[in-house]
Amino acid sequence: MPKFDYAPAPESRSIVTIKPTYGLFIDGTFTRAKGLFPTINPADETTLAEVSQAGPKDVDKAVDAARRAYEGVWGRMSGAERGKYLFRIARLLQERAREFAVLETLDNGKPIKETRDVDVPVAAAHFFYHAGWADKLEYAGLAPAGGDVPRPHGVVAQVIPWNFPLLMLAWKVAPALATGNTVVLKPAETTPLTALLFAEVCQQADLPPGVVNILTGDGRTGQALVEHPGVDKIAFTGSTEVGRAIARAIAGTTKKATLELGGKAANIIFDDAAIDQAVEGIVNGIFFNQGQVCCAGSRLLVQEPIHDEVVSRLQRRLATLRVGDPMDKNTDLGAINSRAQLDRISTLVDAGIAEGATAWAPECTFPGTGFWFPPTVLTGVAQTHRVATEEIFGPVLSVLTFRTPQEAVAKANNTPYGLSAGVWTEKGSRILWMADQLRAGVVWANTFNRFDPTSPFGGYKESGYGREGGRHGLEAYVTHTTTGAAR
Repeated sequence: MPKFDYAPAPESRSIVTIKPTYGLFIDGTFTRAKGLFPTINPADETTLAEVSQAGPKDVDKAVDAARRAYEGVWGRMSGAERGKYLFRIARLLQERAREFAVLETLDNGKPIKETRDVDVPVAAAHFFYHAGWADKLEYAGLAPAGGDVPRPHGVVAQVIPWNFPLLMLAWKVAPALATGNTVVLKPAETTPLTALLFAEVCQQADLPPGVVNILTGDGRTGQALVEHPGVDKIAFTGSTEVGRAIARAIAGTTKKATLELGGKAANIIFDDAAIDQAVEGIVNGIFFNQGQVCCAGSRLLVQEPIHDEVVSRLQRRLATLRVGDPMDKNTDLGAINSRAQLDRISTLVDAGIAEGATAWAPECTFPGTGFWFPPTVLTGVAQTHRVATEEIFGPVLSVLTFRTPQEAVAKANNTPYGLSAGVWTEKGSRILWMADQLRAGVVWANTFNRFDPTSPFGGYKESGYGREGGRHGLEAYVTHTTTGAAR
């Protein structure tokens, strides 16, 4: 076969205009920029823009604006009218999809083909889906039999992570607005730009002032928002450590919370599985978004008779992955989001090697600047190794073996997390049995990382509580009594 030279296919940055500085979005307008800190392109370590650090007074203003909107026009608006705004936002996300995809890739480091084909379309789909629920909440089965019509909590504080900035915004903002709440949202410190662009979409959609407010800043801003007495409900996605701190902070208050936290998912491959199909699922499960996914399939449990074959085919497949410029449409793995995250990944991999695991990675040529880590497979991993118990949150796969289904279940459940799992087998009865035994909020069968706005997502144990998406996700944004509607 003829050998072809590689030809890059970079996406143009010209579609998006990045401002030098950004203020906060409060009560429908942007404030004057102040207390600035940089947001960095992880692929080349250049500063994209400087954004404002929100302080306690800014949190007060945003919560007050959200309260006025809730008790005013938004709280009096019919569900059908609210739904129109959500439909309008969804259509604007579609119209500006390329702009959002490019900005997300620049600020986050993930490949443009992922932001273009996954993040932005699914974010729009969440607004479309929840727009349809806005005038049908009494039929959603959210209230107990004979109970009141479900009512919104009021002001919702939402804190989202850096791995899916726009998608996590959609997961949280769409159901909150559909159910009649107002929002104060804090994006992650390292990835604020698509949230600020979403603020422009809210203006373009003529969303009433105060319904959505966006505060940029570090953990201090998030803490002030969570602890604010004017907040009725908290929705958080992020680390288990921060989730615990939030739970402690609201203990003894009337605030409600949903927490979607860390994970250490097991991808379980039986000896009757279609191996080539399973290998593609393994790659998608752990190397999508550079493994920076809370439900990433970071533990591969392979039945002993096919261990060597699976590992061999997996290595051959990884050698075809292209690591590099996230703006190149050919790129499979982009940059790690930050220097701190890269250091954590390296530390945990080094710990795994020190404990006896063997690391393998394909030959990769990285750009001269940026935060990069190759797709890595660790074999010879034991259940007690740190790489088998701690969340790495990077493109690193730990391989373990099992003999029987019972052993697979025991090893898969031997973790403090319980967010997701994957099962690969030709036997339908085994899939059903495994799904019943695994302590995971989501169990995929012969696939991995499939999401849909109509399906609930969430975990058990230290992976948090509550569900996002589907009819079950609406539950978190309503109260069954009249006492929690507003203060």
